[in-house]
Amino acid sequence: MNMAPVTTGMHYLDARPPEGMRIYAIGDVHGRLDLLLPLHQRIMTELQQDKPDDWRVIHLGDYVDRGPHSRGVIELLMKLQAHDPRYIMLAGNHDVGLVDFLMSPVQDSLFIEFGGIQTARSYGVTYDAARSLEQFCGELIEAIPLAHLQFLQNSAPSATFGDFFFCHAGVRPGHRLDEQEPQDLMWIRKGFLDYNGLLEKVIVHGHTVTSEPEVLPYRVNVDTGAWKSGVLTAFCVEGDNKRLIMASER
Repeated sequence: MNMAPVTTGMHYLDARPPEGMRIYAIGDVHGRLDLLLPLHQRIMTELQQDKPDDWRVIHLGDYVDRGPHSRGVIELLMKLQAHDPRYIMLAGNHDVGLVDFLMSPVQDSLFIEFGGIQTARSYGVTYDAARSLEQFCGELIEAIPLAHLQFLQNSAPSATFGDFFFCHAGVRPGHRLDEQEPQDLMWIRKGFLDYNGLLEKVIVHGHTVTSEPEVLPYRVNVDTGAWKSGVLTAFCVEGDNKRLIMASER
């Protein structure tokens, strides 16, 4: 990997999307279909009213686990993407974790330890520690439609538009954005969250839960822990207009 240092940087205040394009970036959903539906409805209402020249709705990954309606979230996103390719779904570590578990079921997996039981329940499969993990995995494989797994497997690790770079977790500073490792894009915290400087583009990400969205010179974090906080957050940018949108259960 090319380790050439970044000699220039992009500040949040100066960052712009492509001319004429509005972008919405939605944080970690984690099975909260009840929050995702009104957020998408608000976005669609804005697009119909304002009629921007072009638009993208980018999901930053982690559609499954922890919340109660992982199946419904995947079905909605698949339907939206099939209707319009301007809906972009990126891969999160929990999405990959589900696929990894089905390929190699182990007890100390991300899926078992961090919310996969709720995902299984959304597909009508109950985890019972008295049964073997292999039996549980087999039932889950039968219950999850192949199209759902293909959707998760085919989700890209990142996307970039204008001065913004979108991914699930973040990037490794000092490495070119077009040469980032997928593992870092879906998992990184140390070295990115505490970075002190600018990057090639402003990074828009989720993965690390915060009580309020973080807007810093080099990154925007929109993971407000929807599965437990009841607040799902999106970042919207068009020209020099930048704002946050939230759907809340309260």
